Amino acid sequence: MRLFNPKRAFRVWQRHLKVYTKLYLSSLTLNVVEPVLYLTAMGLGLGAYLTEMDGMPYINFIAPGIIAYSAMFAASGECTYGTYVRMTYQKTFDAMLATPVNLEDLVTGEILWGATKSTIYGTIIIITISVMGLVASPLIVFAIPALLVAGIIFAEMAVFYAAVVPGIDYFNYYFTLVVTPMFLFSGVFFPIEGLHPVAETIAYFTPLYHLVNITRGLASGALPWGDMLWLLVCVVVLAPLPFYAMRKRMIK
Repeated sequence: MRLFNPKRAFRVWQRHLKVYTKLYLSSLTLNVVEPVLYLTAMGLGLGAYLTEMDGMPYINFIAPGIIAYSAMFAASGECTYGTYVRMTYQKTFDAMLATPVNLEDLVTGEILWGATKSTIYGTIIIITISVMGLVASPLIVFAIPALLVAGIIFAEMAVFYAAVVPGIDYFNYYFTLVVTPMFLFSGVFFPIEGLHPVAETIAYFTPLYHLVNITRGLASGALPWGDMLWLLVCVVVLAPLPFYAMRKRMIK
């Protein structure tokens, strides 16, 4: 893998930011309203029938998990459909590669932009649940850099899939078989200790599980260093995949 140039990768990121500032209202609404609806329906609806979960009111239990889910969904959506449209239909990748930007700069910019959207939407949910009085500790502010790190992981996974998928319709498989199971079985709505041991082991190796532990721990005043270290290792392990897959697709 060739090395990227930080300045050129920043220009790719900057291009996406400029486009986003023209469309942010519709994008922001869709990506924020859904997590808030989950929080309201599950926290207040189901929460009316559950007294406590792990020693706290149910809505307080799921609120930090909604932060993590929002971050995952933002990066996954941006770096699947968004990346594929720019690559295949808009030919934005071809235009950028005709400049001094190389493929490594381009992929790095894509991943960083996906991570940026994770951070933006996760931070909005942090503010929302803090205003609602569902956060017990100011340590929750340290969830913001964790959102960025986890966003890189989700973006790496999504860019890799966008590079290998044969058509845009195949993203349904990614969201149905990867994103949704992570959402349902990573501790957002209930502790994974109640799952079958095999399912619990699988859940442990998902990045969303560790991000949920981080956001939930920080919201209650704990510092889950082990989960943060796991995310950092995961960033490094997954890093070569999107570069390799995109190079194989773009350079024939």
